[in-house]
Amino acid sequence: MTLKIHIDEGAAPYEQVRAQISEQARSGALPVGYRLPTVRGLAESLGLAPNTVAKAYRALEADGVIETRGRNGTFVAAAGSAAAREAAIAAQAYAERVRRLGLTESAARDAARDALRAAYGE
Repeated sequence: MTLKIHIDEGAAPYEQVRAQISEQARSGALPVGYRLPTVRGLAESLGLAPNTVAKAYRALEADGVIETRGRNGTFVAAAGSAAAREAAIAAQAYAERVRRLGLTESAARDAARDALRAAYGE
């Protein structure tokens, strides 16, 4: 696992750690089941505070990218299924909400498309 933190960039160090691990897990560079370094070990190797790495790990775990197995360590999870499940739950909640608001299916689809474009910078 190779991570590079650029302090002079706009993104916070924890966000850089989160984004890089997430991307490496998604691309397969970090395979499912890969054991990640301890919080303290990764913090030391990157020159960051342990709380910074812990915050990144908590966010990754909340996103379903990694899983902590107690004293056994932290591992790359089968994120595809967890991410797909979370997306389906969010999509269902969105669909129910816009229907209650009285939007047409077309208007709801347009709003979702605009939000995705804004989130992905397209």
